[in-house]
Amino acid sequence: MKKIIIFISAVFCTLSCDKELDIEPQGALVEGVIEYNEKWVGLQLTSAYAILDGNPGYFWAPASNWALGDVASDDFHKGSSVDDQPPLNDVERYTTGTTNIYTTRKWESIFEGISRTNQTLESIKKAIEEGISEEKLVVAGAEARFLRAHYHMDAKKIWNKIPFVSEGLTETPSNEIDAWPLIEEDLTYAINNLPEIQRPGEATSWIAKAYLAKAHMFQNDYAAARPILDDIINNGPFSLVANYHDNFNAEKDNNSESIFAVQNSVNDGGEGYINGNRGNRLNHPYANDAPGGGCCGFFQPSQNLVNAFKTDANGLPLLDSFNDTDVTNDQGVASDESFTPYTGNVDPRLDWTVGRRGIEYLGWGAMPGARWVRDQSNGGPYVAKKHEILKSQEGVMSAAGLPQYNAINTPLIRYSDVLLWRAEIYAENGQLGEAMNLVNQIRARAANPNGFVKKADGTPAANYVINQYTSFPDKEYAIKAVRFERRLELASEGHRFFDLVRWGIAPQVLNEYVQKEAPKRVYLNGANFVNQKNEYYPIPLDAINASKGALKQNPGY
Repeated sequence: MKKIIIFISAVFCTLSCDKELDIEPQGALVEGVIEYNEKWVGLQLTSAYAILDGNPGYFWAPASNWALGDVASDDFHKGSSVDDQPPLNDVERYTTGTTNIYTTRKWESIFEGISRTNQTLESIKKAIEEGISEEKLVVAGAEARFLRAHYHMDAKKIWNKIPFVSEGLTETPSNEIDAWPLIEEDLTYAINNLPEIQRPGEATSWIAKAYLAKAHMFQNDYAAARPILDDIINNGPFSLVANYHDNFNAEKDNNSESIFAVQNSVNDGGEGYINGNRGNRLNHPYANDAPGGGCCGFFQPSQNLVNAFKTDANGLPLLDSFNDTDVTNDQGVASDESFTPYTGNVDPRLDWTVGRRGIEYLGWGAMPGARWVRDQSNGGPYVAKKHEILKSQEGVMSAAGLPQYNAINTPLIRYSDVLLWRAEIYAENGQLGEAMNLVNQIRARAANPNGFVKKADGTPAANYVINQYTSFPDKEYAIKAVRFERRLELASEGHRFFDLVRWGIAPQVLNEYVQKEAPKRVYLNGANFVNQKNEYYPIPLDAINASKGALKQNPGY
């Protein structure tokens, strides 16, 4: 046995949205005798999993990356009011600075996760030295290395220039390296040493394969990603669920489509909210009669996103003209004034993704419009939906007394993600029929009428018209259709900004978006995405200062 001193600390902060964001300083010095055995390794591994939800980053470091991945894209606005959480205004306007709390807390959260995985791996080494059989600890070590890869991958897509921090280091390593080979090494080890089946939320070899495929996709290494994706599709345990919304229903967590998700729970003993979905705690409609108890109006869908769900007479997306005219909205219309929702054709996934006036909202009644929105003039007329519970689940799948916390898992990779990655490769390689068939699998599920949002009388809540493609006439069309499908299928799940960056089209798409959206959202006037700069966020100044010169800033900052 070894005697060690463990210092457990929390990052202190003074910024708050309101009283819900006040953070009590926490810290303790604990001295004790630790026996390095399977139990201790298990506790450390649990700690490494626990920070998947973004804590201790709280609201500023959500696992879903809704702030850095969606608000920075053409899908979502910050929402709320202009003077609440002003650092998020900078994210939306592409002026994020080196002291922005959203990037600072995200960095701290990610590297705390990495630290915990490395502590687990160090404990495994010490346990083996103490005589514990290496065989008993192989799976724990593989899980720790998978998690280390996950955290580094999250950092890589946000900052690009990151250090790879492995166990045993005493100083911050340089970030002027390519971290991808080391991430891939961890994932390959995990694939080779993890079982195919574990308890929900624990890493498996299939999950590690999906992550390795994702790593290759982010490097545009389609040749390396292809066989891994084919293996997952042909031999893996995953499948699309019948109804789209089952992916966002707390009672259907860990279904066949969920590859890897942050496990959220409430009312599970102790403080009933502590394991709830903290990252979305302020992203609820701004009304007491809505899910979330009125806190706090952030994360509002853009008109551009809503328009993307329009379909033509054949039930297909308007790939080039979707944003020419707007889906009817209630901007400036009071909730007690009459309003007629849009009657044109829309993809049914729209109303599982976006709350819009006059459309049924998860059993809470028809969304009443302005009364649920904190400030329409700032964030627009829409509210988000995927992270909200059904009315029938109130107090059960939301924390009793603290309804802003709920038990809906945070999806990180879904099987639809895998299918669309493979479709992307087919399209890039000119295999148009194969690409179309995979996109059509996604669209066929969306077209299941049993999965439509319904009115109280059981009829569809809107004019849902969606069909499958009959042809992809050329490679350019196929690539555009696959990318558009990713936007529709995965909206609000934190992927959009990072997809635009890896496709190399972020400057064009986002500057066109800002130009069209700015007349609706005046704070976007003058916003500009700078090519070769805004693809990645600035390394936090605190991290650079603490590294004693090891970390170098990203270009342009």
